[in-house]
Amino acid sequence: MGQASIGDMLNEKAREQMKSMSGTGKTISELKAGEKADGFYLVKSFEVKKTTNGKQYIDLELVDKTGEINAKIWEYSKETEEILAENPVVKVRGEVLEWSGTRQLKVNKLRGKNDDDDIKISELIPSAPIESSEMLAAVKSYGKKIKDSEIRLLVSNILIKYEKKLYYYPAAKKNHHSYMGGLLYHTLRMLQSGERLGQVYGFLKMDYIYAGVLLHDICKILEMDSDEYGVVSDYSMEGKLLGHIIQGIKEIEIEGEKIGLSREKSIILQHMVLSHHYEPEFGSPKKPMTPEAEILHFLDIIDARMFDFEHALEAIGPGQFTDKIWLLDNRNLYKPTDSNQ
Repeated sequence: MGQASIGDMLNEKAREQMKSMSGTGKTISELKAGEKADGFYLVKSFEVKKTTNGKQYIDLELVDKTGEINAKIWEYSKETEEILAENPVVKVRGEVLEWSGTRQLKVNKLRGKNDDDDIKISELIPSAPIESSEMLAAVKSYGKKIKDSEIRLLVSNILIKYEKKLYYYPAAKKNHHSYMGGLLYHTLRMLQSGERLGQVYGFLKMDYIYAGVLLHDICKILEMDSDEYGVVSDYSMEGKLLGHIIQGIKEIEIEGEKIGLSREKSIILQHMVLSHHYEPEFGSPKKPMTPEAEILHFLDIIDARMFDFEHALEAIGPGQFTDKIWLLDNRNLYKPTDSNQ
């Protein structure tokens, strides 16, 4: 399958998924402030908290294929907490409010999904708009484009090592691509963008571009604990203490030594992983010192930002503004009326 056709498929499948939610009430993307909510949603996470006066309430994140919304259950009960703990899918009735420019759901009634409900959990799971098997095949095809035999073998071995989890792992717990198959989708789009930039900037060493993209986030699989639906329950102990950047450097070092990867190639790849967040406060103590490392950083940023734009704009019509998007510096985004989509 050619790369152009993969891009067309991504767009087409994304549109199809937005239409696949019939029978579940309003989707999360359709919920508007001032309206009632009545539908089935996947429980991404929940936590019992206390108000300033010591009253218990439940803070939870609900998701479906179209998005995510924060919800509050102000009338706490042990029974409600048990329902959330035992049921990955719940039916919710409540009111959509607006708090600090962001939608929030006030839950008035909640129950777990039962056998009589005409809803499949697969219809609620947020996931990449292309099958994981197809994405993995496309990602592997880029690995085969690496001409250096040592680097190609390193990448192949690491992909094989984590292949089963790549099918469902998200790229993040909450932010960009935080859904089933999100890590593969993020990686594939970066590879596609990197290939095109390589055609513009002919001096780039594409072996390092492809290898850097394929390896830069692979250890998010070790950083987070995810179930088969791509829902992250928490960060792992090693993830909390080290993070995926340090874990990724260790992976290159260990797997590189097994195959006799030259020291320089190993260090260059480790540097790309180390520097791809660019700033110390985001986990990168060194800034990129090679053009390939610099490109990797911007490929990562571009894909994360474009995900946030695409995700936010899908929920509104032409001529409308979104709510403030925290991940985009609290900007309100606008969808032009002359949009072709």
